[in-house]
Amino acid sequence: MALGDLMESRFSHSQSPMVPAVSNHLDGYSNSQHSNLNQSVLLQDGVVDVGNRDIDSSSDSVAAVQRRDNHNNSNKEDSETFATATTTTTTTTSYGAGNGNAVVTGITATSMAYLPQNVVLSELRHDAFEVCTPSGPAESGLVSKWRPKDRMKTGCVALVLCLNISVDPPDVIKISPCARMECWIDPFSMAPQKALETIGKTLSFQYERWQPKAKYKIQLDPTVEEVKKLCTTCRKYAKSERVLFHYNGHGVPKPTANGEIWFFNRSYTQYIPLPISDLDSWLKTPSIYVFDCSAAGMIINAFIELQDWTPSSSSGTSSRDCILLAACEAHETLPQSHEFPADVFTSCLTTPIKIALRWFCTRSLLHESLDYSLIDRIPGRQTDRKTLLGELNWIFTAVTDTIAWNVLPHDLFQRLFRQDLLVASLFRNFLLAERIMRSANCSPVSYPMLPPTHQHHMWDAWDMAAEICLSQLPTLLEDPNAEFQPSPFFTEQLTAFEVWLDHGSEHKKPPEQLPIVLQVLLSQCHRFRALVLLGRFLDMGPWAVDLALSVGIFPYVLKLLQTTTPELRQILVFIWTKILALDKSCQVDLVKDTGHTYFIRFLDSVEAYPEQRAMAAFVLTVIVDGHRKGQEACIEANLIHVCLKHLQGGSALNDTQTEPLFLQWLCLCLGKLWEDFTEAQIIGLQANAPTVFSLLLSEPQPEVRASAVFALGTLLDVGFDSSRDVGDDERDDDEKVGAEISIVKSLLNVVSDGSPLVRAELAVALARFAFGHNRHLKSIAAAYWKPQSNSVISSFPSFTVRGSVSGYNTPNQYSQIGPLSRVGGDNQSTARDGRVSSSSPLATSGIMHGSPLSDDSSQHSDPGTLNDCITNGVVNHTKPRQLDNALYSQCVSAMCTLAKDPSPRISGLGRRVLSIIGIEQVVTKSAKPTTGSVRPGESSTTANSLAGLARSSSWFDMNGGHLPLTTFRTPPVSPPRPSYLTGIGMRRVCSLEFRPHLMDSGLADPLLGSPGVPGASERSFLPQSTIYNWSCSHFSKPLLTATDGTEEIIARREEREKIALEHITKCQHSSGSNLHNPIARWDTKFETGAKTALLQPFSPIVVAADEGECIRIWNYEEATLLNSFNNHENPDKGISKLCLVNELDESLLLVASSDGNVRIWKDYTSRGKQKLVTAFSSIHGHRPGVRSVSAVVDWQQQSGYMYASGEISSTMVWDLDKEQLLSSIPLSSDCSISALAASHVHGGQYAAGFVDGSVRLFDIRTPDGIVCVTRPHTPRVERVGGIERVVGIGFQPGLDPAKIVSASQAGDIQFLDIRNQSDAYLTIDAHRGSLTALAIHRHAPLIASGSAKQLIKVFNLEGEQLGTIRYSPTFMAQKIGSVSCLGFHPYQILLAAGAADACVSIYADEMSPPR
Repeated sequence: MALGDLMESRFSHSQSPMVPAVSNHLDGYSNSQHSNLNQSVLLQDGVVDVGNRDIDSSSDSVAAVQRRDNHNNSNKEDSETFATATTTTTTTTSYGAGNGNAVVTGITATSMAYLPQNVVLSELRHDAFEVCTPSGPAESGLVSKWRPKDRMKTGCVALVLCLNISVDPPDVIKISPCARMECWIDPFSMAPQKALETIGKTLSFQYERWQPKAKYKIQLDPTVEEVKKLCTTCRKYAKSERVLFHYNGHGVPKPTANGEIWFFNRSYTQYIPLPISDLDSWLKTPSIYVFDCSAAGMIINAFIELQDWTPSSSSGTSSRDCILLAACEAHETLPQSHEFPADVFTSCLTTPIKIALRWFCTRSLLHESLDYSLIDRIPGRQTDRKTLLGELNWIFTAVTDTIAWNVLPHDLFQRLFRQDLLVASLFRNFLLAERIMRSANCSPVSYPMLPPTHQHHMWDAWDMAAEICLSQLPTLLEDPNAEFQPSPFFTEQLTAFEVWLDHGSEHKKPPEQLPIVLQVLLSQCHRFRALVLLGRFLDMGPWAVDLALSVGIFPYVLKLLQTTTPELRQILVFIWTKILALDKSCQVDLVKDTGHTYFIRFLDSVEAYPEQRAMAAFVLTVIVDGHRKGQEACIEANLIHVCLKHLQGGSALNDTQTEPLFLQWLCLCLGKLWEDFTEAQIIGLQANAPTVFSLLLSEPQPEVRASAVFALGTLLDVGFDSSRDVGDDERDDDEKVGAEISIVKSLLNVVSDGSPLVRAELAVALARFAFGHNRHLKSIAAAYWKPQSNSVISSFPSFTVRGSVSGYNTPNQYSQIGPLSRVGGDNQSTARDGRVSSSSPLATSGIMHGSPLSDDSSQHSDPGTLNDCITNGVVNHTKPRQLDNALYSQCVSAMCTLAKDPSPRISGLGRRVLSIIGIEQVVTKSAKPTTGSVRPGESSTTANSLAGLARSSSWFDMNGGHLPLTTFRTPPVSPPRPSYLTGIGMRRVCSLEFRPHLMDSGLADPLLGSPGVPGASERSFLPQSTIYNWSCSHFSKPLLTATDGTEEIIARREEREKIALEHITKCQHSSGSNLHNPIARWDTKFETGAKTALLQPFSPIVVAADEGECIRIWNYEEATLLNSFNNHENPDKGISKLCLVNELDESLLLVASSDGNVRIWKDYTSRGKQKLVTAFSSIHGHRPGVRSVSAVVDWQQQSGYMYASGEISSTMVWDLDKEQLLSSIPLSSDCSISALAASHVHGGQYAAGFVDGSVRLFDIRTPDGIVCVTRPHTPRVERVGGIERVVGIGFQPGLDPAKIVSASQAGDIQFLDIRNQSDAYLTIDAHRGSLTALAIHRHAPLIASGSAKQLIKVFNLEGEQLGTIRYSPTFMAQKIGSVSCLGFHPYQILLAAGAADACVSIYADEMSPPR
């Protein structure tokens, strides 16, 4: 039974909820939100399995249940089929009950269509992209505590026996019968001298069982001189290893209170004392002492005093590395009962099984039936676990290890039980000594002291195992052929561990069976189960991995990599994944033991599932991460070709293309393998790696795309060599240059990717490229900013002249810097591979026509201008080819695009990249045009920054400290709108003394950090990639079980669906005739009036935004401001649309700015807690001569698509789940879209209203995207031109996909049934020439229109006017501004209206609306 099955069987019995999710993305919600859920969609006519595959197949493993957290949503279903399915069948509710059975509730088709099940932007990558820098597996610190600090060996053993057989010491009065046996020999059974020698040899033999490789030296009844000689010889032999000193003092007096032990004089007429301090000085450290004599505690007390008294400086290590074991306390005498041997302490330490069984027999029911002599004849060897003696020894080891691990502090356990084999054995046996001797009122003591363990409940398990084994003993001895039945001990302990796994957690007591699991790994019959349970334990979190490592699991799992057992492979890969996700330092051990080959074989095995092979790829990535030996070993094992083969989909049996996690880790593995390792880069280039990766740049999962960009970036040779000269490039072979060109061309395709994760990696890759091609790029950049005339300068909208208050994001994302030929026109919107590549100027090679200074009039200007460029006093002798110039120009353009990215983190990276090629950002303050006084209590936003660009010497050149540097400003250019612009920073480099640490303040961009001292590491300046560290965090999270909070999410979702359905029913039956009762009025204090307002569906909250992109959130029941924040630091054109994403779950706020930039926020209702989830530019390419984009945007939850258009010739359709441009649908019109609405019911459908009054219905599934065209708003004679523009548009409530309402500025509202294309079937003349806003209720038959004349009219779908809302004058009898925005509540009859005077009012059809 594979691990996955074991997990699955567990899941099926646990209380994990089942989620039959009905959705357009069939596996969208269930996978991303609910990891342990049964991923199948139940429709009446059968079960559609949308999990990865049959999870119960025997070859499956851990990772089968692990798809949840990855990029699951790759295969979106056609939403229309979903709609049809829901209209014809009664589906199950989206989330079943918590008992594991799907509960069918007859939700009607309509309601299902209204409650989309998919959730987007809720993956790991959206958690905190902007704020946190992820850290990968740790290399040191907390996690390396588990490693034994320094393994030790006991190299020499000194055995000193003072028995003086037949002469009792004076201070001992013996009873009769008395304990006589020494080393299980009766000293009176032979001549005293012979007995002494035999006992000595036997003791040596007993110790050798525990440490066979040590040197043994015996002194029998010695003098002090002989002891001194023995000690010095042992220390000399052992060198820095440990020495064991065993002292048996049964024939001499007890130790004295001063800590002296007794020996003999030469003639045996006197006892001679030896202070413990002398012994310690001869034996030195590290050492371990065993004192088997009465009152042995005296020695320990004296030793502790000696440690306290000895200054630590003289013998700093002695206190730390002396271990003492003593048979009894200072006031106690050894037991004399004849049931014990005389040396009971030594017997426990050296022959534990024998004495444990004898002692147990006297106390068990077996004592009558079992003959003691049989115990000496137990068959088997201690080292053979398949024999009775071996099994007993194995169980005893497991029990004592477990007691120690559960009772001792972590550090002490490591020191005594994991550092030295002999010490560990002695201490395990010492626990037995404590148990046996305490029964005779004698307490063994140790230094360091241990807590009492003699009553630990694990001893009961030992007693039971001993009884089961002993009961078989007579049979086994009588019949040599009888088969030995193994004890159920290990099976039962594994079951106990499994019970703990079902109920335990980080906050409960750790599982006490962990050391037993470790022991079980030694046995083939229990190994698989033990590994599976261990895998489940490690999956609980990094704390569990740390616990397992501190128990000592590491050498075991390392050794297991040498096995070839096929069924262990998957679980071993899983366990190693968990270990390496915690502690990267294990990479060294793996390479040393050639463990990497195990994972390469697994990676290449076709029968393993891709998600399991992704783990092997992860392990290999950690092995090569910054570890040269690992990189070399993996290259030798042909890892590069293995990875590339699978990236190309080489295995036919399992289609690896479907498993994004596998692709992601193959990319990361290769990227790390050739990072800063030229040999590997060459192999990669020869194997055509750039082509393989360029195909992955259009994969649906952002993680895969980002990883591919990372791999391409590390393939670029940065050449960290300060002596590298310009001429080096000429010596580069053509192949390498060709490869770099193809890599950079591929990279430039993703500059407009929708995912910040991908663009961040692109910035890092471009920084590497800029570093390697610094001189070329500088010359291009210098040519860009060569001041020729005002006309040239004013054509750099991106960083210098601004047409607005602050130049953070210009409408044109691809505005070329310098008078370049405009690219990205109307004819270039053809889609290829689902992404518009040709609409981006960066994708068009050769756009510069050989020179970055050519424009339409001078396309063939002399390219020689470049060659004459002098950058920073160094004449550039290279002759860039025309191809290179074009490519370099595109790179500079891409860098500028990144520097203006809507994501703050990426724009920061982009500015760092620009600084590498000598373009610094100069920040000047611009005065904000006066639009009225700043209201009291509001922070003034007048200081918007205007970014200019300056050419400066780059960071590297400054770093040398010898370059001249100064700045001068060109006079400000006459700006297009003077009030908006106060100055332009254009800086040039001339000569003036310059010190590295005193940068000119204008150039000291904080992103550069301090320039440092000459020779500072250039490497540290390059921005570092985060995709690897970020991806690693996936494996440290639980992969086999649901994350906490799943049930709460389901419960909240169910509750919201219930509320929504109740309200929808009410809405559908409501007339809305009383919709004029104002229930709340909010003065937003916006300077420019409320531009857009949005009502939250499940809480009394309204969100409003103004022209300055300030967003405010207000609770209209409590009349409190919940939060207020700026959409970004440099507000430009105002916000065109607010939408709620995932409104039935944790809703996100989608904020679309007029310049086409989209930012999505989470936690936006908590003051100051808002977090940016993602940000991207939704509009690419401009119509010629258009200054502003005037973006119109709408979001469609059903399909997960966002539609964006404006002053461009197409509609951009973005898939927010994949964070990717899905397609660009041509408008087939010369006019641009002025209003856009996505259908709430039919995924993929949207309607657009145009400036010329025409209306088009689009469906992205049709070949050309357009369904039909009509022009309901025609200009009339009496009208002034241009007011037929469509102001508002939307789909009528209900399931009809073709019924649309549209309103023009002229004031007419047209009701269209597009199937009957000719004309509107109903027209309302609502407002004459002054209509400003239109709102259509999602479910109720209501329409509201607003006018510039302070009026709101409400109509039903039959065109009847239900009422008029007149804005009531304010207290001072002032007139109120025109209506600027209207918005209905999605599920209630509530209307929010925003006005130009910054007030937002909310109207209801009854005075107290239902919550």
